[in-house]
Amino acid sequence: MIEILKQNKELWDLFTRKEEYDPLFLDQYDRFPYYLSKHRNILEPEVSKFLMENGLNLEVEYPEGKKFAVCLTHDIDAVHRYTSKSSIMYNAAKSLKERQIKSAFKTLFSKINKKWNPLWNFKDIIALEEKYSAKSSFYFMALDKTDIAFNYTLSDMKNELKYITDNGYEVGLHGGHNAYNNLEEIKKEKERLEKVLGKKVIGYRNHNLRFEVPDTWELLSKAGFKYDATFGYAGCVGFRNGTCHPFKPFNLNTNKEIDVLEIPLTIMDVTLFDYMKLDMEGAWKITKLLIDAVEKYNGVITILWHNNTYIGNKKLKLYEQILKYCYEKKAWMTSGEEIWKWWSKYTG
Repeated sequence: MIEILKQNKELWDLFTRKEEYDPLFLDQYDRFPYYLSKHRNILEPEVSKFLMENGLNLEVEYPEGKKFAVCLTHDIDAVHRYTSKSSIMYNAAKSLKERQIKSAFKTLFSKINKKWNPLWNFKDIIALEEKYSAKSSFYFMALDKTDIAFNYTLSDMKNELKYITDNGYEVGLHGGHNAYNNLEEIKKEKERLEKVLGKKVIGYRNHNLRFEVPDTWELLSKAGFKYDATFGYAGCVGFRNGTCHPFKPFNLNTNKEIDVLEIPLTIMDVTLFDYMKLDMEGAWKITKLLIDAVEKYNGVITILWHNNTYIGNKKLKLYEQILKYCYEKKAWMTSGEEIWKWWSKYTG
């Protein structure tokens, strides 16, 4: 694949993300933003298309003869809507003022009774996905109370983690705000999660999609991860390096492949609604376009739907619409772990 791609300098630079090696500007999260990229045709997997047109066999034989795959993922940033006593009291008082007594009561005791906490919805997510013969990955954070973005402790999640894995779903690590360029932090968070989970963790995605090409891939490989699912833009959906297939990243500094599989992120819920400011019709239209493109090239489309997005009625309906559409297209809808296992077996 590498030798074929090197024949086309423009696509080789796109695939390796050469322009990200020495960026002139980064956004507020130290990310390379989509709007600075020279590559504007982000909705077309140009690299995958070129490889197929030039004789590389990407006709992947997915399980049960499926033509393409959907990697379903959920980042668990928060399981408590309100974390401080002041915010709990404020929102309870707000509900009382609006004469929503039941809502106020649930807000006051949501940390005690999980049934009243709308973000404690892992069983609901699993039940919906099982309806469409799908499985997914849940990426949990493993932070100290002093860390940025801390919302929950893993010890409180032990039963939920067990329920997820017992049902054949994957638990991976959702790296903290400062983990993407810090090997010791990545290792520390990985060990915390593995201790509570009682098994090795192989999948990773960094919080806020913070990522540094090619260094984050190198650190993840050194930390023992088998795959990453961070590599996508926060600001726009699509194919960041022109491929809709998992790939081994290539480090231009060392002139070597990196020993970690990237399952590139294609669609994030926050991208659709917050960054791109799409309504439901627009979000579905662009999502459908990307699914159809991945099907055309027998690829893998990775979708990120947060557990806090899952609770919104309209957004929940859109997620189910995605599942239904892919189910009817006979896609293999599964976790990052299963994609990694299958791809490793297929590519040898």
